[in-house]
Amino acid sequence: MAFDAAVIGAGPNGLAAALTLARAGLEVRLIERNPGVGGAARTRELGYPGAVHDLGSAVHPMSLVSPFFESIGLRRHVDFTVPEISFAHPLADGRAGIAWRDLDRTVAGLGAEGPGYRRILGPVAERMEATADMLLHPLLRLPRHPGALAAFGLRAAQLMVPRLGTGELAAAMIAGCGAHTAGGGRGPSATGAGLFLAAAAHSAGWPIPRGGSQSISDALANMFTEAGGSIELDTEVRDLAQIPEKTVLFDTSPESMARIAGARLPEKYAKRLTGTRRAPGSCVVHYVLNAPVPWANAELADAGTVHLGGTAAQIGRGERRARTVASGAPYVIVSQPSRFDPSRAPEGKHVLWAYCHVPNGDPSDMTAAIGRQLEAVAPGFTDTVEYSEAVTAPGLQAQNPNLVGGDISGGMTDMLGMLVRPVFSADAWATPAKGLYLASSSTPPGPAVHGMNGHLAALSALRREFGIRA
Repeated sequence: MAFDAAVIGAGPNGLAAALTLARAGLEVRLIERNPGVGGAARTRELGYPGAVHDLGSAVHPMSLVSPFFESIGLRRHVDFTVPEISFAHPLADGRAGIAWRDLDRTVAGLGAEGPGYRRILGPVAERMEATADMLLHPLLRLPRHPGALAAFGLRAAQLMVPRLGTGELAAAMIAGCGAHTAGGGRGPSATGAGLFLAAAAHSAGWPIPRGGSQSISDALANMFTEAGGSIELDTEVRDLAQIPEKTVLFDTSPESMARIAGARLPEKYAKRLTGTRRAPGSCVVHYVLNAPVPWANAELADAGTVHLGGTAAQIGRGERRARTVASGAPYVIVSQPSRFDPSRAPEGKHVLWAYCHVPNGDPSDMTAAIGRQLEAVAPGFTDTVEYSEAVTAPGLQAQNPNLVGGDISGGMTDMLGMLVRPVFSADAWATPAKGLYLASSSTPPGPAVHGMNGHLAALSALRREFGIRA
């Protein structure tokens, strides 16, 4: 039996799309190839009994500033822990930048570099709601918050001039945030992403959901079924002929959409999808430890996220090399969720999540390289490891076909990649084929767990197919 609409893929964007459609009064079914919902926001026990690990994202800076998540009241359904230290950034000389949620405390800790850090981040953090509304929508729309746009643009321009307004440690902290976007870009897109992420650290913070990222996905799924939606698990869609619905939203990679939709898509558009410019991949290492990470700087223990990679210049060089070569000393993003959520590991144990960037599709196991980076700032770390499991870039794609070659960003996130995503259009979710929409992170506003890609795709479908303006 056909529903009003079908959504293929139950990652956060597929869930957001399905929920938006269902709350608009449509009968919707959500189809997922895996035995559970979540996509890259899943949490599972791996090879160590009682320890649960986030398979993809672990810390969610966008979850508390997302306009869609705010509109559905996600905070009422997910128990977020927001560490007082959003992130920390140690350097080789023993110094560490500590990004407290409290901007004043952060500035004080940076000493002489503090005023420059405040000049860059303060005006953006103060306008975070308007900034999030601006950046978590398509770039091709009239600005609703010109003051926030001006403040953000000015600070991003300052950051693009090396060392302007910041010292070495403050610059490294901001660069570490920017390097969450793979590839080491130095243009306005990468700079803006780093600025937004760093400013969020001093606004809503960088939350960790209790129970893991799965808690977000399960909450969205529950809201969807409460709105009358239907979820079909363990069902892989290989051909659009399997789907009787006339309106179909794809929370898939562009390449998968082209394959599934086949001749329904014009050849020129299909080539655009299959030619998506891919960002570097990632290698994730999941650890179980017999003790907390023995950080040389004790303050790092209270940080929800730790960035390892040196100065801004070192991070930039390393990330640009990661486009073509798996580094022996990579930039690493680390989180120890069990520090804030003891339910994630057996008593006396801890789970640690760490990843670095590698060339797209590179099969390198980066466990040794990540271990060296950790050992350098946490002497004795190796002795705490009871279990580790690496998921290489191809392994990430095997877990989730959306992560092509281990690309967790849905495609390149340079300025071209953000404007042409997958096409240059104010309604980039709609395809030339009537009733077919792309709703994944390969559409605006880009990667991260915020649900906006799926929500905006659903709004487009509601308007175009059903005449509903929600």
